[in-house]
Amino acid sequence: MEHITLLLAIVVVTALVFDFTNGFHDTANAMATTISTGAMKPKTAVAMSAVLNLIGAFLSVEVAKTISGGIVNEDGIRTEVIFAALVGAILWNLLTWLLGLPSSSSHALFGGLIGAAVMSAGWSSINGGTVVTKVLLPAIAAPLVAGIAAMLATRLTYRINRNVTDPSQLKSTAKGYRAGQIASAGLVSLAHGTNDAQKTMGIITLALVTSGVLAPGSNPPLWVIVSAGVAIALGTYLGGWRIIRTMGKGLTDLQPPQGFAAQTSAATVILASSHLGFSLSTTQSCSGAVMGSGLGRKGGVVRWSTATRMFVAWGLTLPAAGLVGAGAEFLTKQGPWGITVTAILLVGGSFAIWLASRRQPVDHNNVNDTDGDEPQGVVTTAIAAVQPPPVGAPASDLATTIPAPVPDDPARPPATV
Repeated sequence: MEHITLLLAIVVVTALVFDFTNGFHDTANAMATTISTGAMKPKTAVAMSAVLNLIGAFLSVEVAKTISGGIVNEDGIRTEVIFAALVGAILWNLLTWLLGLPSSSSHALFGGLIGAAVMSAGWSSINGGTVVTKVLLPAIAAPLVAGIAAMLATRLTYRINRNVTDPSQLKSTAKGYRAGQIASAGLVSLAHGTNDAQKTMGIITLALVTSGVLAPGSNPPLWVIVSAGVAIALGTYLGGWRIIRTMGKGLTDLQPPQGFAAQTSAATVILASSHLGFSLSTTQSCSGAVMGSGLGRKGGVVRWSTATRMFVAWGLTLPAAGLVGAGAEFLTKQGPWGITVTAILLVGGSFAIWLASRRQPVDHNNVNDTDGDEPQGVVTTAIAAVQPPPVGAPASDLATTIPAPVPDDPARPPATV
């Protein structure tokens, strides 16, 4: 570590700040359904998730290797590029947190990295094949696979218990699902640490490689693994309450069986992708699973206006973070004063977003409040306004049929027009 310069130290600290924002931005992935159904108290839930995120950070480095040596070509990439990429990712994470939108921290990081690398060295610095196969395709497949799995699991769960009518059995079943929800939430937290903490490990490793501290293709050092795990755990404990409210109450109304099905499906998808080195978005996987569980319960609904806003945020994440990363790289290329200005803009923008969040604070005390639920859509309102006809006998003075026309009578004068 004796070769670490001031700029590299700034990049490492900024990467850990991003990891911290990743933690509180993605807490909802593991704990939103558990909190919304009452299976766990909010503070207890985020504390458990934080511990398991930390443990998960030590389980694998496959995703970290994908980022540090896969998305961009290490040759010709300067340390300033990594700093600019992190600026784009952090600001997008904070903005979507302020809006309560569960966007992808992973895609924010990838977008910032791609934008900064293109501004620095052109499109040749991007490994397009890796971006398509390990970023874009998983982004499309993950929510679909998790959603379909959660929908089928929810339907199966309700079908198995359709004949349970005894009150004591119903109570026992509800307790069992709550326990299963807690276990599956822990599995999602472990998977999140395994997948998302590695992204910061990969970024720091890439910065160390570009600075000559590590050889290309090196695995993350132990101190990188430990620091990334601690940072994401602290962020998770802070709790991204705004996004937890959206995931737990904004997309659909969840019952314990649905929460169990959603979390189990999402955890399976995330752990499988981590094993294969696919750096998918845990947010998209968990959001897809929540929507699938909403569709899987008879009478369940998905609030598609909220889902549409979320889909728009997903689509904007890569290009928006890329544009900010490219702009930050344009400044850092100007020299030390440009790096200083970029750092000031990052701190100032983050502080402004935090001040805006204080106008309507959301914390563990009001995370399950429904006052902020979106209004009904136009179609739903119109359907509700249509009243069925009253049930009962028709009034005696009302004719129930229209008499047939009388045939023309030759003796009757024709009607005048």
